[in-house]
Amino acid sequence: MESYYLDWANLLLRWVHVITAIAWIGSSFYFVFLDSSLTPPEDDDLKKQGVNGELWAVHGGGFYHPVKFNVSPPKLPGHLHWFYWEAYTTWLTGFALFAVSYLWSAGIYLVDKTKMDWIPWQAGAVALSFLVVFWLLYDLICRTFGQRKHGDAIVGALVLLLVALASVLTTHWFAGRAAFLIVGAMMGTAMSANVFFWIIPGQRKVVASIKAGTPVDPIHGKRGKQRSVHNTYFTLPVLFAMLSGHYSFTYNHPNNALVLVGMMFAGAAIRQFFVMRHGYKLGRNAHPWPYAAVGVAVLAGLVVWMQPAPASAVAQSTANSIAISPDGIRAKGQITYQTLQTVLAQRCYMCHGEAVQSKGVRLDSPQLVKQHAANIYQQVVMGKIMPMSNATDISEAERQIIAQWYVSGASVD
Repeated sequence: MESYYLDWANLLLRWVHVITAIAWIGSSFYFVFLDSSLTPPEDDDLKKQGVNGELWAVHGGGFYHPVKFNVSPPKLPGHLHWFYWEAYTTWLTGFALFAVSYLWSAGIYLVDKTKMDWIPWQAGAVALSFLVVFWLLYDLICRTFGQRKHGDAIVGALVLLLVALASVLTTHWFAGRAAFLIVGAMMGTAMSANVFFWIIPGQRKVVASIKAGTPVDPIHGKRGKQRSVHNTYFTLPVLFAMLSGHYSFTYNHPNNALVLVGMMFAGAAIRQFFVMRHGYKLGRNAHPWPYAAVGVAVLAGLVVWMQPAPASAVAQSTANSIAISPDGIRAKGQITYQTLQTVLAQRCYMCHGEAVQSKGVRLDSPQLVKQHAANIYQQVVMGKIMPMSNATDISEAERQIIAQWYVSGASVD
């Protein structure tokens, strides 16, 4: 029953998390587009009010005319909308989902004993430390270099190095899928922390100054804008990290840290293209196509580099590398069910046997093995998703036994 309720918690939290993330990312994308698309006001009244940019747009059958004031408006309106609950709710639901999905069963989802034989609570504590330490170092980098000449470039380079270091550490310490998620979670935490510690407090100080009738310090707007721009560059890398759990060929790759950094770099480069393209249309900067080209080139390079060997070559390699007794092979390259059963009993029955039937799957009879043959091959051999985090220490030779059994006909006779 515990598994049933955890599945429901996972589903509902993931649903709310995705909904709030869409709202947050959507508003982030919109305001970056808005800033890039503003033109100087033409109306003299707007100029006198301190407006330094305006945009005319049509959407949903109506016309919209948003304007942006330089530092602050002459008078605050009666109703001022704040954009922060989208960020806070996204983080809260994401952290709750991480707790339910990974921390609750850290021994299964975080720990890969072939990398680090953590005690579950140790794995959870180290995973959480990445969220805190990354934010502290990232924030230090921003406060130290953010306002200097070429500060944005310096901050970008240092943050890239920080993400690369975190990617290497997590992929060497945790199960691959968990490692990718931890890196995405630490960047998502920094995004929410930017809103909580910098953007909203700065905006509150501006509002307080306007209400008090005192001069508004423009530094608050500059800092808030800087952190907001950082958030938009983090968005596509974080989304990849969150989606990667569905694509085991990424996090199970032998060089998965390089895969993670490459995908995140490509996402940030492509996001830079979209950030700059609106300004290009208004003649403010050169065409940003090189950023898109670099991002696409990195993605194409990863596709080619990660390409698996042809199926025939895999089958031949499997047949040549399996070392089992002659009575375990009925014909050349064909694995008997008795040999397969030995592997399943040692590596799979504890979660998919009579006592425990995880996800409603049993593998302790020939008929059930035949029924799930394709899934066994996909989950154990192709995706290497099962056993989860290799909790039962299945070897590559044993995966190859399953592979050869499947490609030779999946016989249970």
